Amino acid sequence: MLEDSILNPALLTDLYELTMMQGYYRFNLNPPVVFDMFFRRQPFGGGFSVFAGLEDVIRGVERLRFSGDDIEYLSGLGLFRDDFLEYLSNFRFTGDIYAVDEGEVVFPNEPLLRIHGTLIETQLIESFVLNIINFQTLIATKAARVFIASREGIVLEFGLRRAHGINGAIAAARAAYIGGASATSNTLAGKLFGIPVKGTMAHSWVMAFKNELDSFEKYAEVYPATTLLLIDTYDALGSGIENAIKVGKKLKERGYTDFGVRIDSGDLEYISKVVRKKLDEAGLENAKIVASNELDENIINQLVNRGAPIDIWGVGTNLVTADGDSSLTGVYKLVAKKINGEYEPVIKISNNPEKITNPGIKQIHRFYNGNGMFLADLLAEVGEDITPGREYKFCHPTFEYKYMVIKDYSDIKPLLHLKMKGGKMVYTPPNLKEIREKSVSNLKRLDDTYKRQINPHIYKVSLSENLKRIKFNLIERYNGKK
Repeated sequence: MLEDSILNPALLTDLYELTMMQGYYRFNLNPPVVFDMFFRRQPFGGGFSVFAGLEDVIRGVERLRFSGDDIEYLSGLGLFRDDFLEYLSNFRFTGDIYAVDEGEVVFPNEPLLRIHGTLIETQLIESFVLNIINFQTLIATKAARVFIASREGIVLEFGLRRAHGINGAIAAARAAYIGGASATSNTLAGKLFGIPVKGTMAHSWVMAFKNELDSFEKYAEVYPATTLLLIDTYDALGSGIENAIKVGKKLKERGYTDFGVRIDSGDLEYISKVVRKKLDEAGLENAKIVASNELDENIINQLVNRGAPIDIWGVGTNLVTADGDSSLTGVYKLVAKKINGEYEPVIKISNNPEKITNPGIKQIHRFYNGNGMFLADLLAEVGEDITPGREYKFCHPTFEYKYMVIKDYSDIKPLLHLKMKGGKMVYTPPNLKEIREKSVSNLKRLDDTYKRQINPHIYKVSLSENLKRIKFNLIERYNGKK
């Protein structure tokens, strides 16, 4: 998890959450409600996202408390009445949270979290939930794109020094591992999450010794079983590879076979091909080639397509900063409130049809074909009978006249599961390795057309007939009203 002081999110919220809460409190407006957290479009122009950050959300909400210092700070702002501050001093989140599992492949406009509680308590956690889920899901998705581009190769997360702050670096390492990275250079993240840690050497190591060969030999002396030599300090295709081969041969004679070289600059395709040829000619066919230097999924995809013999990919800046998309478009919207003892669906209307929300308390139902591949997702009200054995109409969420019928499927599974009950965690979070395995497995169940780097196929997220009727009836009711 992230730093404890951050994971108590009492003040990790936008001010307007607190000012609205005081208004609700003053007017005794605090009915049971339901909020959905979802995102509106896929990041990076892609066809999928990988859900991450749930455990940090649940643990943070569970420990939410206003300390004496927090109350004193809020009092000093001159915005809050004493009775409301007293209320906050005893505040606890007592609601329920349903969510998809971390590592699940997810799509726009389906609720990743469904939060049940009173209006005041569900309002407070909005910004915290969005901060955690938006960032970690974004990075996990970027890592998955890199992983797919490498043809499910070995990806090392090298982004600590370029990440957006300490907590950004730690969260990015966690999310990148979920998305498919095999290891991280971030030692603290390794300790916190059990992520394998990997590292080689810097150019300063090579320059610190009397010559390049001496630096390689000394490194191999210290780490003979895991020697990886950086060959481009002076001349990658000259002294760099020649000296590395000398050291590699000595290690092989001593029975050490886990040897490799790293290239951190230049034309990676050309250099890697020449280096591979030289290593093979020297009898070091098992030697690995590691590449780094501002890599991303597009560069890696091109290198793989061009046959570059690179075994391991070190990806830093462009992974942990999510180059290509600054944020996930996650939002947190009210979808139902209790009136006269019954929950009623509510809707946000917009002049932009894509921003009209899907009302009601919903479940995501994922349909699978006979090979266990994802077919499509159906949003339906909780309580609707969505079980195998009959055909289903999938209604377009924006255009009332559009629909498709699915009858050839093998299974249906609900994706939202109870994670918090009465403000307490009610599930056992899997370890990060298990979440990564789930993510990798799920990506295999998504057709390759959705995983194209450019112009991917659009996965269908549709409404049940009942939910469609509710949505468009509400649109008609509120149409033209201010």
